Amino acid sequence: MKNNRKEQERAELHRTIWNMANDLRGSVDGWDFKQYVLGMLFYRYISENITAYINAGEWEAGNTEFDYAKLSDEEAEQAREDLVKTKGFFILPSELFENVRARAKDDENLNETLEQIFSNIEASAQGTESEDNFKGLFDDIDVNSNKLGNTVVKRNEKLVKLMNSVGEMKLGDYKDNTIDAFGDAYEFLMGMYASNAGKSGGEYYTPQEVSELLTHLTLVGKTEVNKVYDPACGSGSLLLKFAKILGKENVRQGFFGQEINITTYNLCRINMFLHDIDYDKFDIALGDTLTDPQHWDDEPFEAIVSNPPYSIKWKGDNDPILINDPSLFSSGSIGS
Repeated sequence: MKNNRKEQERAELHRTIWNMANDLRGSVDGWDFKQYVLGMLFYRYISENITAYINAGEWEAGNTEFDYAKLSDEEAEQAREDLVKTKGFFILPSELFENVRARAKDDENLNETLEQIFSNIEASAQGTESEDNFKGLFDDIDVNSNKLGNTVVKRNEKLVKLMNSVGEMKLGDYKDNTIDAFGDAYEFLMGMYASNAGKSGGEYYTPQEVSELLTHLTLVGKTEVNKVYDPACGSGSLLLKFAKILGKENVRQGFFGQEINITTYNLCRINMFLHDIDYDKFDIALGDTLTDPQHWDDEPFEAIVSNPPYSIKWKGDNDPILINDPSLFSSGSIGS
């Protein structure tokens, strides 16, 4: 019965996303537009996530009528420091997805409103342990791009439509769903757009079946690992299969990866949050793993998986510095 419900929920979610994406795409290329869909989905997720977290604490304390979304910004400011320490970020009630969406159609400066909110969310983590995991997360959601329309009015019309479409998605309470609704929505969008994008899609997304097979092969005889690493992590689908198969609590020290493409790097970090991986349980670095590896550690990774870009030409044989780099001789340990 549970599996049947799961498939029904997933099928309904996929139909909704498919219709939404096709309805909104218009003149914007699907592979480009996915950044807006995924970015707005992420904005909704973190808004609902922090609201649910705050409300749960108040309800447990007996304040069952409390709703963070209805609190004034002035009252909410008192909890900023503690929330940044526990959640890694802070969003004022007035800047929550649901409240901005409610005002969106009457906001003539919606593009500027969203730009400022995205900046505020990232800024809330500045100078804290979560700064690296939030910095630049909204960079690819250009709310002033001509791709959304050649006038401010047209861009805002598209943004209103986008917010309403994402807001109407039946994601429910992410803790009550039999599926990982936010994460599954992300993966479906990535798979849909990657298949339409042809070869370029491979940079962003490893099909679920491939990810699952690699994970099972890596985990033979294991029920938990210290940490998992992907040196060419793309959007993080391989890393997150470990959370799905083992349970994220059984990846004790977290999820580590490196990605050379900045757009994909941002997508990977967004994907971690969408799968409810806390900021202190993942470390995704930007850069070339072969020439500038970022994850040197005294304790070896117990699980290493990768679907690297095999077609890229390696210059090491012709580079006197690289050919004698001792760190490159250990690359044979990478599972692929």
